Amino acid sequence: MKSVRPLRFRGTILAVAGLFALAACGSAAPAVVPAPGVQPTVCGKVRIANNAWVGYEANVAVVSYLLRHELNCTVVTKSEAEETSWKRLAAGQEDVILENWGHDLLKKQLIDQDKTVVEAGLTGNKGVIGWYVPPWMKEQYPDITNYKNLNKYASLFKTASSGGKGVFLDGDPTYVTDDKQLIKNLNLNFKVVYSGSEDALIKAFRAGQKNKTPVIGYFYSPQWLLSEIPLVHISLPPYTPGCDADLDTVKCDYQPFDLDKIENRKFAYSGSPAAELIKKFNWTNDDQNQVARDITDGGLTPDQAAKKWLDMHRATWQKWMPGNLTN
Repeated sequence: MKSVRPLRFRGTILAVAGLFALAACGSAAPAVVPAPGVQPTVCGKVRIANNAWVGYEANVAVVSYLLRHELNCTVVTKSEAEETSWKRLAAGQEDVILENWGHDLLKKQLIDQDKTVVEAGLTGNKGVIGWYVPPWMKEQYPDITNYKNLNKYASLFKTASSGGKGVFLDGDPTYVTDDKQLIKNLNLNFKVVYSGSEDALIKAFRAGQKNKTPVIGYFYSPQWLLSEIPLVHISLPPYTPGCDADLDTVKCDYQPFDLDKIENRKFAYSGSPAAELIKKFNWTNDDQNQVARDITDGGLTPDQAAKKWLDMHRATWQKWMPGNLTN
């Protein structure tokens, strides 16, 4: 969700982690246009990585719908972990990652050094990862939002199997998070327990707010649940560039992200109208949350949710359409 959000995702290449400085967050991607002499082509097949959070699925739903219904593309998606997507993208086994949460070391290696993938512009979404509690907990325990006070309340979160420590809830185990290291380095009396999925995190926070049961865990924005339950962010030591470079010593909050898209280099410069549409794809957190909630909580299929949003925002998506099509 989201490294985490799901880190939502710092790329980690342990063997080279100390060699590279973090790339600047939110920097503009270079223009992606067909290579000299390459003419726009029919769309053909587009292979999209699908990572395990519903905001990403909302991106896939909308982009896939347009590719199929407006550009006559054949779309193939594959559900997988973030770093697997990067490896497959670099190997030419996939064409695009539609929502990237940082992964600065992977960018250094695969974009700057190997030149197998390229940045394909921002999604328009602002990614925020952090620690949260349901609103009722702040009302009852006003100082719980400062990490320095968490040990005072750790007993509220204990379970029979948590070894006397408070349970800190994480999501999908494939999410790359700093939570175990943060808990250790900040000397907090908590233990990370994986809920198993984004949906399980949502259910836990919903139940915590409804039943007034203590819950603390990892969460992120954009995520449609925040429009239903305004989860309260726990203040950790503020993020500064490089403060999370060494997981053995990390003691800071998560990096905020301007989320972007990543394309296989050959695909990006192929002249495919799909590559152009994907580069132009840009919407807001509210846009994504509308589609994500319809998929998760509204009973709609991804195609139905995408069509609903597209029918209501024609002026927005028409700006994404390629200028010269031969389909």
